[in-house]
Amino acid sequence: MPAESAIIYTDGSCHTQHWLGAWVAIIFIAGEKTILSGKDFNTTHNRMELTAVIKALQYTGQCGKTLQSITVVTDSQYVTGLQARAQKFTDQHFVTKKGNAIRNEDLVKQLLLLIKSMPVELIKIKAHQQKTADINYNIEADILCRKFLRQAVNEL
Repeated sequence: MPAESAIIYTDGSCHTQHWLGAWVAIIFIAGEKTILSGKDFNTTHNRMELTAVIKALQYTGQCGKTLQSITVVTDSQYVTGLQARAQKFTDQHFVTKKGNAIRNEDLVKQLLLLIKSMPVELIKIKAHQQKTADINYNIEADILCRKFLRQAVNEL
C-alpha cells in the first residue's frame, strides 16, 4: 500500500456564558474530504482547539492508510506552540513553577503523545480571514464551528 499525505484544518470555539464549546476538523486524505465535529460542556476555547486536533489525528491513525505526512492547519497559537514546549512540559512533569498542573494537562498530554507517534506538522494560519476566490478550508472550519456552536446553544 503506497504512503499518502493528509491535510487537516481545525477550529474550536466556546460560548463563554454557557461554557459550551464546539470543534470541527476537515480532513483530506487521498482527495477524500471528511468532516468531524463535536461539542462539549463545561469547556473553554483552548480545550475545543485541542480537541479538534486530537480527534482529527485519532481519525487519521485509524483510517487504514499509511500516511507519510500529516499537516494540521490551525489558527490556534496555543496549539501550535505546544510542540515547542513539549520537552519543558515533560521535564517539569506538566507542573507550573507555582506547583500547579498546567492548564488542559489531559489534552496536552494526549496531543503531544499523538504528535510524537505520527509524522505531524502543525501550521499556524491567521484567524478569521476574508473570503477570496481561492478555497480556504480554514474559513470553512471556522464557519462550521460557529454554526455548530450556535445550534448547540439554541438547544439549551
